[in-house]
Amino acid sequence: MRKVLIATVLCLGLLGAANVASGLQLQAGDLIIRAEGGFAPKTLPRSHDAPITLHGGGRLSTASGGLPPIIEHIIIEYDRHGHVETNGLPVCTRGKLESTTAPQARHNCPGAIVGKGTGRAIIAFPEQAPIAVSSPITIFNGPRKHGDPTVLAHAYTTIPAPTTFIVPIVIERIHKGIYGYRTKARIPRIAGGAGVPISGFLKLGRKWTYKGKRRSYLNARCQTGRLQVRGKFSFKNGTVLSGTFLKGCKIRH
Repeated sequence: MRKVLIATVLCLGLLGAANVASGLQLQAGDLIIRAEGGFAPKTLPRSHDAPITLHGGGRLSTASGGLPPIIEHIIIEYDRHGHVETNGLPVCTRGKLESTTAPQARHNCPGAIVGKGTGRAIIAFPEQAPIAVSSPITIFNGPRKHGDPTVLAHAYTTIPAPTTFIVPIVIERIHKGIYGYRTKARIPRIAGGAGVPISGFLKLGRKWTYKGKRRSYLNARCQTGRLQVRGKFSFKNGTVLSGTFLKGCKIRH
């Protein structure tokens, strides 16, 4: 049976509070997802965008202590009070990342890196003890698609055999009220379907100079006193977790 949980988290802490660590927990039946994240700086202009960095991560678990179901799709919609800048930023292509380890991928496209992190999974083959695996995750600026910026998410594991994972993601422009951007990611099968993603963490942001001007990959403004995103997480067993996450910001005068 398809289970749906919709949770709205309203400003974890006071609106506009700076540097407050916060997290949230969502649960649907046995499945539990814990997530945390934020952006910096929290003091931003009201009428124009300024550079920011984003960080966030999450962990899947179960109330029973068993392995969680396999996550298959992640859809995230982002606050419209910001934009992604790619002018003058090097582009990485899939061909430069195929069959590469994390160090090789980063060596091939150093100027296109816009984010780094770590992913962890459990590989559970029948009649074998579970195997914990981890991989660096690298986010590269990719070629534009239909005018929209894209990224290529790269990961690499050696268990059960050396495998490179490349996930293309389009940063799509949308018009849905407070939301102005959307990304859709299909999580690749790990170890032929025996791998269960458990946790991940990413930090996104990049600055460079182009035509004599300093530029930033991520930019935002504090027009409403907060920034927000909405996520939808779909699992192989039919479970769907959805949440709206709000973070306060201060207006720079």
